[in-house]
Amino acid sequence: MTELKPNDVAPDFSLPLAEGRFSLKDATGKYLVLYFYPKDNTKGCTVEAIDFTARADAFAKANAVVLGISPDSAKSHARFADKHALTVLLGADEDHAVAEAYGVWKQKSMYGKTYMGIERSTFIISPDGRILKVFPKVKVAGHADAVLAAIAQA
Repeated sequence: MTELKPNDVAPDFSLPLAEGRFSLKDATGKYLVLYFYPKDNTKGCTVEAIDFTARADAFAKANAVVLGISPDSAKSHARFADKHALTVLLGADEDHAVAEAYGVWKQKSMYGKTYMGIERSTFIISPDGRILKVFPKVKVAGHADAVLAAIAQA
């Protein structure tokens, strides 16, 4: 998979949510913030989802939809959202096809073991369906604010 860069056409997708589905075309005419995260209810992923939720009004004012994507199931996302009062959309990419299309399904290692998993990354997609900005290897602290700032500058 070639690395996606600004001005590339965003790969199409459709994912189940806790309720319903979300497709790339559902964001037509709006900015779409796709943030890929490894796992529901882990420390960094929880902080990231809470940070995006806390800025939901600011994202709405910026004409942006926020969608978090992980390999967890829609049921897991529903429990995660309920537990932390999350309002961001959470897409279930159980076969990691969307993560692969966006180039964030990577070989990782922990404690000497290698495995495949999500590299925490964010993509801002413009209202016309093109990649506007890519945030690879995201550090959670301050990230939601950086994404909002990037949309404001678009």
